[in-house]
Amino acid sequence: MRIGVLKETREGETRVALVPDAVPKLLKLGVEVLVEPGAGVASGFLDAAYEAKGAQVSGDASSAEVVLGVQAPDPARLQAGQVVASTMNPLGEPAGVAALAERGVTGIALELVPRISRAQAMDVLSSMANVAGYKAVLMAATASPKLFPLMMTAAGTVRPAKVFILGAGVAGLQAIATARRLGAVVEAYDIRSDTKEQVESLGARFVEFDLGVGDQQDSGGYAKELSEEQKALQARLMAEVIQAADAVITTAQVPGRRAPRLITEEVVEGMKPGAVVVDMAADSGGNCAYSKPGEEVVVNGVTILGPSNLPASVGSTTSQLFAQNLVALLGLIVQEGALTIDLEDEILAGAVVCKDGTIVHPRVQEALGAQQETQS
Repeated sequence: MRIGVLKETREGETRVALVPDAVPKLLKLGVEVLVEPGAGVASGFLDAAYEAKGAQVSGDASSAEVVLGVQAPDPARLQAGQVVASTMNPLGEPAGVAALAERGVTGIALELVPRISRAQAMDVLSSMANVAGYKAVLMAATASPKLFPLMMTAAGTVRPAKVFILGAGVAGLQAIATARRLGAVVEAYDIRSDTKEQVESLGARFVEFDLGVGDQQDSGGYAKELSEEQKALQARLMAEVIQAADAVITTAQVPGRRAPRLITEEVVEGMKPGAVVVDMAADSGGNCAYSKPGEEVVVNGVTILGPSNLPASVGSTTSQLFAQNLVALLGLIVQEGALTIDLEDEILAGAVVCKDGTIVHPRVQEALGAQQETQS
């Protein structure tokens, strides 16, 4: 059996699904590894490095029985009976899954790997979010006119910057840890009350707002979406904290939905000149009213950054992490060179979105139905 690694074609994508050091681990599964020419160049991995580890550099990689990508490949390149494993944004762009199903491809959406103990090594979202949280703080520190750490100098004392992190998931926690390492005074908020201990363990203050609701975490470990009334109350309560901060990092996203609007125009206009907002949810609608994906916007001296695809900004590191996630997943479906997609396994039941020409994932079916209703 052959496993093919494709060269990414989406603009700005520097990652590759498999790095050379991961090749021997797949060879042990009894498979051949084909890598498209130049697949790893953007992330610093040359064709020769893959060949040195036992892979074949081949233009036929897209014809392999199992195809790996960071982003979903063009369905036109695939054939019936193939398996493709990549990120697919299946809840936000279900039409892409439908196109794979029409080709008779079995699709494994890496974003839908369930967050259970047995699947931790396969969790692409967590791997990428860790890096994104780190990079977001570096962006804020670079854009801010203030230094983050406390400094005692002959010319006087430089007070530390105040950083507010909105959302204490994987990205938020890494942002907290990074801002603290840079010496900032950090506050954080999350609608999931059980994150308080994690936030405080990293040396940040957990800001609490009473929204009149109970636990706001679903069974998959993601934050539930708030009602419109709860969002409005949350925004009012947060305004004072946001406007006192020198930098704000927002991370709040709900799979398959528009990102919640947490920072309104009025709040931004009340922030102090020189403050920075890094909106990590800009690609999915933005937590900040002024965010624009991939752009920098300045409003009354406040800089709003809407970075797109932060993991691609450090393609070498994120490719290594992504590859390890895929190796763990392939170890589940490939045994002694044979491929088995067992939908009785809870990991595959959660991640396989289409099979044998049919969309098999209930949430993707719902998302596609909702999209079609909107379009009609």
